Amino acid sequence: MLSVVMLAAFAFALFQSLLNPVLPALQENLQTTPTLVAWTMTAFLLSASVATPVLGRLGDRHGKDRVLVASLLALAVGSVISALAPGIGLMIVGRVVQGVGGGVLPLVFGIIRDEIAPSKVPAAIGTASALTAVGGGAGIVLAGPLTELFGIRSLFWIPAALALATAAAAVTAVPPSRSRNPVPVSWSATLLLATWLVALLVPLSQASRWGWTSAAVLVPLTAAALLACIWVRLESRSARPLVDMTMMRDTAVWTTNIVSLLFGIGLFAVMTFLPVFLQTPPSAGYGFGVSVTQAGLLLAPMTITMFGAGLVASPLEHRLGARAVLVAASAINVAAMAMLAFGHDSRWQVLASLVLLGIAIGIGFSTMSNVIVAAVRPEQTGVANGVTANLRTVGGSLGVAAMTAILGSHSAADGLPAESGYTYSFAALALAGVAAIVVAVRLPARSAQHRER
Repeated sequence: MLSVVMLAAFAFALFQSLLNPVLPALQENLQTTPTLVAWTMTAFLLSASVATPVLGRLGDRHGKDRVLVASLLALAVGSVISALAPGIGLMIVGRVVQGVGGGVLPLVFGIIRDEIAPSKVPAAIGTASALTAVGGGAGIVLAGPLTELFGIRSLFWIPAALALATAAAAVTAVPPSRSRNPVPVSWSATLLLATWLVALLVPLSQASRWGWTSAAVLVPLTAAALLACIWVRLESRSARPLVDMTMMRDTAVWTTNIVSLLFGIGLFAVMTFLPVFLQTPPSAGYGFGVSVTQAGLLLAPMTITMFGAGLVASPLEHRLGARAVLVAASAINVAAMAMLAFGHDSRWQVLASLVLLGIAIGIGFSTMSNVIVAAVRPEQTGVANGVTANLRTVGGSLGVAAMTAILGSHSAADGLPAESGYTYSFAALALAGVAAIVVAVRLPARSAQHRER
């Protein structure tokens, strides 16, 4: 059972990052524009952002095992649609269906909590979190070689086969959920959540094209802020909330969620833009002129250290406490971003930064997942982890948007970003890491334990 849910976590994380390095090749394959091909990423992001907390909540109510299988099938169906898509329109539809699989992550954590002995939960959560981080890194590493060997459409066929195999294994290996939340899902709250998330994430993802001061960006962002406030107010008063606001006000929960958002800012921005930096020809004054495949291989040390760090996170947390470990991970994250900002002239400098970042992400993600699982009741595990994962995605959107804006404002004569743009961008990501330290200090030294069944 445990190996199946671990594979499910890895598979979804792989889906998240597999297309990032090869968007130009996908654009050529579909004979479309850069603006439209970017919607393959935006559509997946929007769909996953809405689906992640909702499916976590559905799993808490109807059974995490059933909803996990449904999420994996959505990943497979969406992949097949995208693989067969003759044009960009159907490709985007497939990516939307894929995003529904975002419920995999909170469901995996909930199943682990339901089925593993309490004493083994932290280690299992740590391993699952580590595999999630590894999956994201593996997508960057594998995208180039898979495209060169089997073509761009293999980036959909191979994940489809992986998702189907994992779903089939989950049907037989994952037992029915022991803990259930009998309260019905509020679909009005779900619709309102989807509305404000779309109003937030679409302008963030398109701001560099539409202009930060344009009405197309400012109006939906303002609407998103207002709708989010209304949603929180309604959820606080609801007898059957989609997300329990009492749970969200728990110190261990809200501090972890903010740190998750701040970590997402750095991770997604680095995953998106560092391969571009590495592929830039040295004639621009920076970069190494490597291929997509070589850029992915340069990111491999980060993936390896993510996994190793995730495995040691649980023993460190047991020994030092979650607060100390999360503060340390945040500090290592700051060091990694500062090194990228001010020392990126040689490959060894970039590799050293990525090793540090891998350690920070591996330890940080594992610790955050364990804090959430320990702080909430068993029947809240799915939705609580869904919110945490969702905020990390929102943070990623903020990070990518901010870095896009900074790079766009520091352009060289040849149209490439100036080196100063990368320096300022990575420095800004380091500041987000400093904010994570400030918030992580507020985490209770020993959060309340709710792992009893």
